[in-house]
Amino acid sequence: MSNQKQQKPTLTGQRFKTRKRDEKERFDPSQFQESIVQGLNQTGPDLEAVTKFLDASGAKLDYRRYAETLFDILVAGGMLAPGGSLSDDVTCTDVCLFKAQEDMQTMQSYAQLLLFLKGFTESERNKLAMLTGILLANGNLSASILSSLFNENLVKEGVSAPFAVKLFKSWLSEKDISSLAASLRKVGMDNRLMELFPANKRSCEHFSKYFTDAGLKELADFARNQQSLGARKELQKELEEQMSRGDPLRDIIAYIREEIKKNNISEQTMIGLIWSSVMSSVEWNKKEELVTEQAIKHLKQYSPLLKAFTSQGLSELTLLLKIQEYCYDNIHFMKAFQKIVVLFYKADVLSEEAILKWYNEAHLAKGKSVFLEQMKKFVEWLKNAEEESESEEEEDEEAD
Repeated sequence: MSNQKQQKPTLTGQRFKTRKRDEKERFDPSQFQESIVQGLNQTGPDLEAVTKFLDASGAKLDYRRYAETLFDILVAGGMLAPGGSLSDDVTCTDVCLFKAQEDMQTMQSYAQLLLFLKGFTESERNKLAMLTGILLANGNLSASILSSLFNENLVKEGVSAPFAVKLFKSWLSEKDISSLAASLRKVGMDNRLMELFPANKRSCEHFSKYFTDAGLKELADFARNQQSLGARKELQKELEEQMSRGDPLRDIIAYIREEIKKNNISEQTMIGLIWSSVMSSVEWNKKEELVTEQAIKHLKQYSPLLKAFTSQGLSELTLLLKIQEYCYDNIHFMKAFQKIVVLFYKADVLSEEAILKWYNEAHLAKGKSVFLEQMKKFVEWLKNAEEESESEEEEDEEAD
């Protein structure tokens, strides 16, 4: 008999491992409820902390699969049994709509939780969006609840933009774009609409095409205007910083020309921004008798900058109107108006034609009588100089 240990037979062939992701998880709403309720009870009534908890839990719990359970918890505090009452055999939470205080501010805060959209089906989201749009249009909710739509995960998963389309369509079916815009501005949402898209699609062009294609051209135009306004504010801020640093005028002029090309800004708009930046870049004397002298000295320094962007008659007129408005709104400058205009005339920033047009027909109502009186003698001088010039030209022609 052989002492050798007999080898056991082995199976040959490929062995397949079952991956966890291939295994179908058991549908267990009770376990889901336990996880959510436990977290809500630990978080307490601070709704900002609740939002953070729900956001973090969304990475581990399947909100889409347990959408109805999540909705029951956020509204009633726990899963509802047939007939609409709370199940007796489960732990509930007081962090829910039905246990909240009965006032508008609290309801608006809970509305943000109910916009936790990942858990809902497309049809459910559409209905919620339409209802929210109607409530917003009629003033039953504050537009601040829309901040939920800027949640990074909702944006990344492509939930926010389609929801916004349904919501804004519903809103505009009740009220006009002016009403919608006013509500957004009131809560600082008017400049955040681009955030409905991921960073790589966050452009005015993409927003405009998406919402125009969805039948919301009015909203697309509003967002474009807001984007342009935001760019102008940033530009003015940068100009003020450059002037405060004392950057050379040639560098500032080059920067402005680049911005005009990049942002498609008209010269008329730009001269208004430059004027505002020039006047905001200095601390003005509070004494009326001293501020005029200070203004003339300051503006003389920046005359070449203003001259570079008044190549058109309309730009000159825009500047004149800005000067008039500024001197009226800042009472210490009321007596400085004529001196500023004369300075700019001598520096070739403003032409005779622009000044006469402003004086005769294009002035604003603000301080009209005061400024026209200030300019009366200078305008008469301009007219006489013009007549003398025409007379000399006629004499020259006759001599020829």
